[in-house]
Amino acid sequence: MTLRIDTLAYNNRLRSLATEQKLIFAIAVWLLALLGHLPVQLAIILWMAVWIVQYARIPIKTYLLLVGIASFFLFASLPAFLIQISPNTNIFATSPSWATWQIGSWHLGITPKSLQQTIDVVGRSAACTSCLFFLLFTIPFTHLLQVLRRWHCPAIVTELLLLMYRFIFLLLETAAQLHLAQKARGGYRTRQRTFKSVSLLAGQLLARTLGRYRQFQYSIAARGFSGEFRVYSPETTAYSWRYALESIVGCCGLLALEAWYLLK
Repeated sequence: MTLRIDTLAYNNRLRSLATEQKLIFAIAVWLLALLGHLPVQLAIILWMAVWIVQYARIPIKTYLLLVGIASFFLFASLPAFLIQISPNTNIFATSPSWATWQIGSWHLGITPKSLQQTIDVVGRSAACTSCLFFLLFTIPFTHLLQVLRRWHCPAIVTELLLLMYRFIFLLLETAAQLHLAQKARGGYRTRQRTFKSVSLLAGQLLARTLGRYRQFQYSIAARGFSGEFRVYSPETTAYSWRYALESIVGCCGLLALEAWYLLK
């Protein structure tokens, strides 16, 4: 999936749009998603989907797959927000609640406040994640580093980002090699052997990846690494008044929607 996203970032229809314009637009919409309420967040989710699928021409199956993966982790964390727990006293007897359970001396319940908190978390997380997907699908990582350097971002931050980005590919490549070796030896023929192979893969993955990462460090040191990676990234992008106008009008519309929600 990471390689697929990287390929799409270099080949999408918005690749010729200036990186600074896309980054500023994403940051502005992200701030609106963070500070706005549910109607604004739902509008942002739909608007970002239009930018990603319609304008950038990202395959809708790929986009929905990534949304599904993010939704799985989001909904997996919801019980912690939705269900309130009282260890000794039944606080739900004196406060409004929709559902309560008792397990031993523990009292669990869902209250209107916890439900509203959960809706706020879901809306804000989904809207902010949509902005992140826009950056992932439309801006190659090397272009993002170039912009951060032009914005005088500390060199240590950009170097760490580049190393972490490289580490993802090392991790995936090592996992693919281990999985192929196990599969060639019949490691996934039965359910029992599958569980054993997965546990072995998980155990060897970190050690192998750290070993390969150490080799990577030696190789860049042997080539005279001076503490800063130089990435060639030719400037082939340009600003677009059409997209700038839509961005400004859209953000103003979101602000108007937020004002209407607060004043109604």
